[in-house]
Amino acid sequence: VKQEVASIIENLKKADLDSNVDVVIGVPAVYLAYAKSILPGNIGLAAQNCWKVSKGAFTGENSTTMIKDVGCDWVILGHSERRTIFGEKDHLVAEKVAHALESGLKVIACIGETLEEREAGRTEEVVFRQTKALVAAIGNNWDKVVLA
Repeated sequence: VKQEVASIIENLKKADLDSNVDVVIGVPAVYLAYAKSILPGNIGLAAQNCWKVSKGAFTGENSTTMIKDVGCDWVILGHSERRTIFGEKDHLVAEKVAHALESGLKVIACIGETLEEREAGRTEEVVFRQTKALVAAIGNNWDKVVLA
């Protein structure tokens, strides 16, 4: 809720943040403009998702244009919940990453295995597959990407 966003930001404002580290907060889309209005300039703002194209009838999705319009400079893509609950496949995450970078956003690209995959000893296989799918999408833009 809105108060939780405010509380997290207040805690970050009090923290001794290393100026050599990018600190970014990701909030639900409905709170992006609010978060931007109370964030200090040394803390970045990330949308928690975006769609893979700029325009079209994609009800409920957030375009990179909308995300940038509210002051975000980051977007989180490929989060485990997007992959498992919403069924986002590696190629879709890669398309989103490519579009976000082309649009001028920085990307926090999430990779990682599920509990079941970990217990089956497939961690390296899954992480390699997910990362490999991102390589072409990122191209020469690794300075604008964080792998999480």
